[in-house]
Amino acid sequence: MRDLYYEQLDAIVDDMVTLTGSVRRAVAAATAALLNADAPLAEQVIDGDKVIDETIEGIEERALLLLATQQPVATDLRQLVATLRMLTDLERMGDLSVHVAKVARLRMPEVAVPTNLQPTIMAMASVADQMIHAASRIVANRDLVAAEKLEDTDDEMDKLRKELFRVLLSDSWNHGVEPAIDLALLGRYYERIGDHAVSMARRVVYLVTGEVPSQD
Repeated sequence: MRDLYYEQLDAIVDDMVTLTGSVRRAVAAATAALLNADAPLAEQVIDGDKVIDETIEGIEERALLLLATQQPVATDLRQLVATLRMLTDLERMGDLSVHVAKVARLRMPEVAVPTNLQPTIMAMASVADQMIHAASRIVANRDLVAAEKLEDTDDEMDKLRKELFRVLLSDSWNHGVEPAIDLALLGRYYERIGDHAVSMARRVVYLVTGEVPSQD
C-alpha cells in the first residue's frame, strides 16, 4: 500500500511538471499572437485555458484524496500542501496568458504593440519563458540553488517593466492613451507570470527545508 502511495505522490509531481510545460507553451503562443496579430493563435490560447484548468482540477483532486486517505506527515505533507499551492500559481499563469491573448485579439487586425516597444515586450516574454522553464526544473529536481537564482531573474523582469514605463511616461510617447493602457497591462501580466514562477520556487524551498522563504 505504501509503495502505491509513493507512486501516486511521484505521479502528481510528474503531472505538475508536464502541466508547467503546457502553461509555458500557452504563454509563448499568446506572445506570438500578440506580436504577429495572429487571430487563430489568440483564440487557441483562450480556448486552451479550459484544458489547463481541467488538468489542474484533476491533479488537485488526487492530491486532496491522498491528504484525506493517507494522513501524510513531515515531507509528504509538505509535498501535498506545496503542490496545491503551486497549482494555484499555474492556474494564474494560464489565466495571464489568456489576458495577453485577449489584448492581441482586441487590437486586431493591428499589432497591439508599437514597433519601438516590441523588443521590450519580446524581452519580457523571453524572461517569463525562462522563469517558467526554471520553475519546472526546480519542481522536478527540488533544486534549491536554481530556486535562489530565479530570484535574480525576477530582478531582470522588474527592470524591464520599469524601462517599459519610462517609455510610456516619456514626452516622446505619441501612440495615444489606449496603446499606453495595453502596454501597461501587458507589462503587468508578464511581471506577474514571473512572480508566480518565483512563488513556485519558494514553495519547493519550503518543501525541502520546511522553512518559509523570505518574500523580499
